[in-house]
Amino acid sequence: MQVGFYRDTWVEVKLDAIERNVANMKKHIGDNVDLIAVVKANGYGHGAKQVAETALSAGASMLAVAFIDEGISLREQGIQAPILVLGAIRASDIGLCETYRLIITCFSADWLKEASNYCRSLSINLHVKVDTGMGRLGVRDEKELKEIFNYVDSSACFQISGIYTHFATADENEQTYFLSQYKRFEELLSHIPHKHLLVHCANSATALKFPSKIYSAVRLGISMYGLSPSLEMKDTLPFKLEEAFSLQTKLVHVKKVSKGSKISYGATYEAKQDEWIGTLPIGYADGWIRKLKDSEVLIDGKRVSLVGRICMDQCMVRLPYELPVGTNVTLIGVQGSQMISMDEVAHRLETINYEVPCMITTRVPRIFFKNNKKVDLSNLVLTNMPIES
Repeated sequence: MQVGFYRDTWVEVKLDAIERNVANMKKHIGDNVDLIAVVKANGYGHGAKQVAETALSAGASMLAVAFIDEGISLREQGIQAPILVLGAIRASDIGLCETYRLIITCFSADWLKEASNYCRSLSINLHVKVDTGMGRLGVRDEKELKEIFNYVDSSACFQISGIYTHFATADENEQTYFLSQYKRFEELLSHIPHKHLLVHCANSATALKFPSKIYSAVRLGISMYGLSPSLEMKDTLPFKLEEAFSLQTKLVHVKKVSKGSKISYGATYEAKQDEWIGTLPIGYADGWIRKLKDSEVLIDGKRVSLVGRICMDQCMVRLPYELPVGTNVTLIGVQGSQMISMDEVAHRLETINYEVPCMITTRVPRIFFKNNKKVDLSNLVLTNMPIES
């Protein structure tokens, strides 16, 4: 393991899987469509800087984050490519966006006017967000959209280089609502001069399902990490996605307990016979939450069950036989011929695969691999060919 952590629990991230997912999406959408790599939430839990560098080397032209804090972090780690901030920022923080060369989302005329009070130069770059039915952020009507463009035309502070929206149901089989949002986006675009703007409406699902409805850029998020946007889509993807994330730990203690022995808080598990019990150094403080009790993990190429309640830092597993301390355990990923996928864990948690890597906390170290070898990208800075920003 890498220098810098001293515990037997870690995440492995396969950067070549991310690279292939990006390259395959680039091939799918064509050379005339730009790819924006979404690396918010620490790259969906995979590592923002490392994912950003990999995506840029594979053909992405821009990065997207949720907050300016994430953009600043990437800049301070040496990332020079254009970075779009998708979320709302405080108008008073507009100066930071100038300092760190961040592209900002303008989501209302009122916000724009307030932000103009804090401008110090002529270099604040905007993408306008329109709300076509997501109900989150964005301009909802033609009047306000025209007001924003007219205000920027008369302002010395801003320039608009892009416009976008986000679809609520692109990953579902039923297309009615998606098509209504797309039509609304077309209607709003017809009211403003957009021919020289970067126009983007496609998330991963849209790009995979509707390549004719993506305009000039795709925002590649969940599928960059090798995950299907929904289970409905999983069997109809136009190319194979490769999961990049696996969660690993080791047995740190092994003991034989007699029939009737109780395990963990609340004494909720009772051994039905003499059993071998192993202890794993991972718990709910790492994001392996209590709801995952009784779930399976992979040990010695076999599926085995956790037993008892998951503790803050540890959990217990029923072993098929005595195994040595130090034996590898896979909680998410492949071991031998068996695989525990992100979708399987999401199903146990009654959630979506997006949430699973994001919930594995930062106290779990990330190790990065390429071509089955551990890599150190700490000194690598990639800029790629910038699109208009």
